[in-house]
Amino acid sequence: MSASLKHALLSASGAHRWLNCTPSARLEREFEDNSGSYAAEGTAAHALAEHKLRRALKMRSKKPVSQYDSDEMDACSEGYVEFIRELIARTKQECSDPVVLVEQRLDFSKYVPDGFGTGDCLIIADGLLHIIDFKYGRGVLVAAEDNPQMKLYALGALELFDGIYDISTVSMTVYQPRRENVGTHTVGKEELCRWAEEILKPTAALAFAGEGAYVPGEHCRFCRAAVPCRARAEAMLSLARFEFAMPPLLTDEDIESILARLDELTLWANGIKAYALEAAVSHGKEWHGFKLVEGRSNRRYLSEEAVAKAAQEAGYRDIYRRSLITLTDMERLMGKSKFQSILGGLIEKPPGKPALVPLSDKREAIDTSAKHDFKEDM
Repeated sequence: MSASLKHALLSASGAHRWLNCTPSARLEREFEDNSGSYAAEGTAAHALAEHKLRRALKMRSKKPVSQYDSDEMDACSEGYVEFIRELIARTKQECSDPVVLVEQRLDFSKYVPDGFGTGDCLIIADGLLHIIDFKYGRGVLVAAEDNPQMKLYALGALELFDGIYDISTVSMTVYQPRRENVGTHTVGKEELCRWAEEILKPTAALAFAGEGAYVPGEHCRFCRAAVPCRARAEAMLSLARFEFAMPPLLTDEDIESILARLDELTLWANGIKAYALEAAVSHGKEWHGFKLVEGRSNRRYLSEEAVAKAAQEAGYRDIYRRSLITLTDMERLMGKSKFQSILGGLIEKPPGKPALVPLSDKREAIDTSAKHDFKEDM
């Protein structure tokens, strides 16, 4: 979303929360936004991707500079632009003059009070609307299917262009390079509009009024009120009761139920600890049964140059260690083609440690007959 736009109460990016827990939108307003560096990094990545896309489309744009610039961000934004270019080329096979819009303001207030947002990229052709959303986060995998943020953007785009292009089909793509996640979901316009009238509109009215029931779930992850929320605490404590039983006494169904929500429980518990610590450090809050202490720390040199000089003057010469530059730096030094031809046979990518993930994860399942290969690393 463009920094120039104020933040809507019922934002598209927060739709997953307020559609599931309608009072959360207004409750969040009582808490500070502590998204911090992750949000700032995402904003920087979006700005770079927008710049590169505009230049690729022969539009004027000034390259943004930020403290988050990196080779990874550069590569991800390049991949995003290439994906858009390929999509435009395919669209031109069916429509000679598609309209391509970058960072387009979209108004969906017909269904959501004061609702608006910004679409990263829109491609409009005869009968087809395609919306692409660039996600730079590496944490949560964002699905394109039934994605409420994308559907809100689609509704806003239909308000602008449906009468001109007679759109019948809407495609919504999430481009999330750091999770190797590129997914597209396609729906008919009539189905989308039916959802908007029957589900979105009445739910948004409840959320705008701050009414309805508090409903905890995985959508709480980025809610600013998640830590002190009583409904979520009750749900988490209900799950935590299983921890009082040793695993051999749990059924397979119990363990599966715990596994499905363990990350959520851990996130909630860590959030409680962080909330309590911040209150103690910043506001002098005293928690009964707890005290604020100085944590462990590691020694460090005040000045490496001064330390080296003092050690050498004392007669110690062997105080430096030499090591190869990193793989990334080596590839940048040689260039990708030379790096591959010179060092390709000397580079390996060992298998990662096994991880238990939901079936929705796109990674290929490990052959259990080979599990002994990982035992020493576990």
